[in-house]
Amino acid sequence: MRPILKRFVNDDATKLRLFYAPYYKTFTRQHKTRVWLDGKELVMLTSNDYLGLCWHPKVIEAGQKALAEWGSSPTGSRMSNGSRAYHRMLEEALAKFLGKESCHVFAAGYLACMAAVNGFAQKGDLILADRNLHSSLISGIKTSSAEAVRFGHNDPEDLRSIVSAEEANRNKILVLEGIYSMEGHLTPLKEILSAVDLNTTLTVLDDAHGLGVMGPGGRGTPHHFGLQDKIDIICGSMSKSLSSVGGFIAGSSALIEYMRTHAKQVIFSAALPPASAACAYTALDVLQKEPEHIERLWKNTKRYHALLKELKLDTWGSQTPASPIVIGNRERAYAFWKKMLEEGVFTVLSVSPAVPIGKDLIRTAVSAAHTDEDLDIVERALRKAIKVL
Repeated sequence: MRPILKRFVNDDATKLRLFYAPYYKTFTRQHKTRVWLDGKELVMLTSNDYLGLCWHPKVIEAGQKALAEWGSSPTGSRMSNGSRAYHRMLEEALAKFLGKESCHVFAAGYLACMAAVNGFAQKGDLILADRNLHSSLISGIKTSSAEAVRFGHNDPEDLRSIVSAEEANRNKILVLEGIYSMEGHLTPLKEILSAVDLNTTLTVLDDAHGLGVMGPGGRGTPHHFGLQDKIDIICGSMSKSLSSVGGFIAGSSALIEYMRTHAKQVIFSAALPPASAACAYTALDVLQKEPEHIERLWKNTKRYHALLKELKLDTWGSQTPASPIVIGNRERAYAFWKKMLEEGVFTVLSVSPAVPIGKDLIRTAVSAAHTDEDLDIVERALRKAIKVL
């Protein structure tokens, strides 16, 4: 065997993953909050479909209609031959909803969040990045020519000390998330923004997990704090509350047009397919016209958080529907995950280096689609799973 191939065949991390098999589970059926794995019906407790609109009849109908009208794909990038009227409709609706002048949509949220950083950062700029940023934002930082400094997670004082040591007039880009999905943490936005000079700082906030969840009418984390005018760029994905796939960047017209000129993720990747755009557009409309989905989400979240508190499970201080269960040890976390699976609940195991050492956890997330029966099953599973700890 060629030496380079031995590296892949003998990779310890891959061998360990295949032996324990906690990932890449393939479901044979899905209906609302239920999935089927190896013939067994499970409650899905780790979906990002926060508002449960994935199965909304209007969303499904919109996707089917777009597929019939536009075909399966635009087969090109937006810059060349791939731009369509449905892209503009979705972009205008998102921009209006988020309170921004303009918007651009991508085929993936990962692409959007990368472009939200490297589409603006230049050599000589200083990127100020929260230590717990999502991989997509980190990729955007690493592929830019700017210098980057990480500050303590949700720590405005650490950020302030870093800024005070830098040249005051240096151009800076502050990169945050509205909700940090691994931890369920809400950013202390007012305090973080107070640590920088907004006259010299471009503010970028990934609100993938805040859109449809936080703020009046689900308009997101900046609106939750009433600071939407202080955030220059809002980015995120449409695979959460908008029950589709794809990503977006919203901001002023000047910023969006600049990004369209410079971001490789725009120039060299195919445009968002019609069915995905139609589903996201319709989900956004449903979100605004049917507030009961957000109300149900928070009702379910309140019940779930109360249960976790009663069971004395460590939720890492989660304030949102994204609710980790921190076990702290990968062997015990694996045993907990496996027991939940045996009891009919699907969750996701997250261990270091995906999380800090000592923070091995079970990722869970509540949806508006979860019924009382679903949550009863979850409760029974949790009460049995804690016995393996």
